[in-house]
Amino acid sequence: MVYRRTPEIRARLESQRAAILEAAIDLLAESGYAGCSMAAVASKAGVATGSVYKHFPGKAELVAELFGLVVTREVEAVEQAAEQPGEVPERVVAVVQTFADRALKAPRLAYALLAEPVDAPVEEQRLVFRQAFRDVVARWVAEGVRAGVLPPQDADLTAGAIIGAVAEVLTGPLTSGGTDAVPELCLFTLRALGATHATHA
Repeated sequence: MVYRRTPEIRARLESQRAAILEAAIDLLAESGYAGCSMAAVASKAGVATGSVYKHFPGKAELVAELFGLVVTREVEAVEQAAEQPGEVPERVVAVVQTFADRALKAPRLAYALLAEPVDAPVEEQRLVFRQAFRDVVARWVAEGVRAGVLPPQDADLTAGAIIGAVAEVLTGPLTSGGTDAVPELCLFTLRALGATHATHA
C-alpha cells in the first residue's frame, strides 16, 4: 500500500511549518542566532521539538530558510524606496537609508543577518542577502553612468563596496543602540558614487 497525505494532512503540516517559521523569526529578533535553538522554536510555536525536525533537518537549515524569507522582504522595501522620484544618487541613498533605518528598528535581527557568527548554510544565505542588496544598488549606479549623472565606474564594484561599508558601519550601532551613523553613511554613499553635490549629510 502506498501512503498518500490527504489534503487535510498537507494543510495541517503547511500550517505547522508556517507557525514554526513565524516562531523562529520572533526568536531570531529577540535572541539572535545563538538563542534560536530547535527546542526554543518548538516551545514558542507550541509544538513538540520532534515536529520541528520533521520540517527542518536542523537549526542551520531552519534559519537559512528564514534568512531567505527576510531577505526577500527587505529587498522589496529598498526597491520601493529607490523607486521614489529623484535623481540617481538620491535613489541610491534611499536604498542605504532604508536599509539602515529598518536594521536599526530591529537591531537583534539585523545583527543576526549581517554579522553574528553562524553555521555554514546560514553564511551562504548571508552572501545571498548582500548580493541581493548589491544588485539593487548596482542597477541604479549603472543607470547613473549611462545617464551621465555619475562618473564612469564599475557598478558592481561600487555597489559591493557601499553595501559592505554599510554592513560594517552598522555593526556597532546594532549592538550598542546608537543611531548617529545613518547621516554619515548617506554622505559616504554620495561620495563613493562620485556625486558632485556630496558635501553635506
